[in-house]
Amino acid sequence: MFITIYCPQCGEECKHEVIADSRNRIVRCTICNHIQHLKKSTAPKSIIIKTIISRENSSMVCGIELLPDDECSLDDHIVAECGDESVGVEVTGIEIVNRRVNRARARDITVLWTRVIEQVIVKISVHDGRRTIPLYKECDGEDPFIVGEICTVQGKRFKITQLKLRDGPLMRKEGWKTVAQRLKRVYGYRL
Repeated sequence: MFITIYCPQCGEECKHEVIADSRNRIVRCTICNHIQHLKKSTAPKSIIIKTIISRENSSMVCGIELLPDDECSLDDHIVAECGDESVGVEVTGIEIVNRRVNRARARDITVLWTRVIEQVIVKISVHDGRRTIPLYKECDGEDPFIVGEICTVQGKRFKITQLKLRDGPLMRKEGWKTVAQRLKRVYGYRL
């Protein structure tokens, strides 16, 4: 095995042959045959943080792999591992020793609370003049929804009049848009 490192004898970076690779690495310069000992650098080991993933009405316990010094904040988008499955999630809560915080280093976190953002179910309320009809649409978290747009869900055709955000107000102005993962509810009237 060969590596390219600085040779103090040659005064430049050049190819070195690895002679021994145990506790310390011993290498020999391929140009001048100078032998030097290199300390192996130890990369920080990652840790698995217990993660509760919410998907509509159900939750599952999974894990997120981070380095101890990585910082995690509310609303971060990260990938959780659930067995063989990888799931894109958004951090909704960070727990450290029985209290909730907005930001923390991975080594201090006891539990991450998250929600799935890849595939989401959008709740829709469509008013037909006499009653409100509840509808549900499963879609990609990045699918756009626009105030004023005409949609058909479960055989019901309607015009979107308002978009209620999870973390904010109602969007009512024609043409305003957002993505499915940010929606709490879509309001419309039947056509």
